[in-house]
Amino acid sequence: MSEHAQPKRSTLDRFLSGLSEYIFQTKLGVADVQLVEYISELLLRFTRVDAIQRVRRDDGRPATEIFQLMCEAERRIGTARRDVHRHIGDVTLFRSGMYPESVRGHARGSADQLLDYFHQGKRSYKIASTIEADQDRPPCELLDRLSDQFELCAYGLREIRRAWEESDPSDELIIS
Repeated sequence: MSEHAQPKRSTLDRFLSGLSEYIFQTKLGVADVQLVEYISELLLRFTRVDAIQRVRRDDGRPATEIFQLMCEAERRIGTARRDVHRHIGDVTLFRSGMYPESVRGHARGSADQLLDYFHQGKRSYKIASTIEADQDRPPCELLDRLSDQFELCAYGLREIRRAWEESDPSDELIIS
């Protein structure tokens, strides 16, 4: 493989990328390619449950609630803090966009029942955007735009969900 050759992308990756581009660029008029790529990569990453539950608490169990993740972020410094805040932004964006019904009805006794997901997601992306990191991580400017455009991104994710829920099963949505 040459130095400039693109890695082979999975069918799921191509599907999510194409659907994200269609919804954000065509339906919503979002011309920010970097933002749309981030959204499609977020969808692909979160097809794996372990990606959603990657942050661990002191006892080794996954931090599954936003409140727990916020506590973990406060315990960390530098890029580790940035990564947890970015993860909070990602999880709140994913849940509020793809599964808004799960955000509205937190179980009684859950620390998350009192949280405003939009506020926490925007706040976490904003905090993450202020902590410099290496080139392997999303740039600060992108995280800042995710904070500023959080509601639009969540709406776009809801539209992505609607598009695949309303698609005709006989449609050839995925091309090999």
